[in-house]
Amino acid sequence: MTVLLIAIGAALGAPLRYLTDRAVQARHDSVFPWGTLTVNVAGSLLLGAVAGVPTSPAVTALVGTGFCGALTTWSTLSYETLRLARSGARRHALANVLVSIIAGLAAATLGYAAARALAG
Repeated sequence: MTVLLIAIGAALGAPLRYLTDRAVQARHDSVFPWGTLTVNVAGSLLLGAVAGVPTSPAVTALVGTGFCGALTTWSTLSYETLRLARSGARRHALANVLVSIIAGLAAATLGYAAARALAG
């Protein structure tokens, strides 16, 4: 049952990642990967919220592991950073790593704190 919940969450998260990435990136005329940053920060916020409230293992599997796992993407962050560095956009590459890590941790912290506050 747990594997099925993870698969369902992933089946929703992966297409949302792709569509969001394309929509955000289409609005920016920049080599910086704004779409990947957006999905990674949003997924971190949601995962922080899931971690901040008492949930069943089923919800954690569906939303945390499945949905957030498929929505966010460390491998794409790594690839895009390498692509930026190889193309000579080293400052963009460094900014991609730093902003992604700092914003992701901040979003997870905010999600956790907000969920704890709302859960009372």
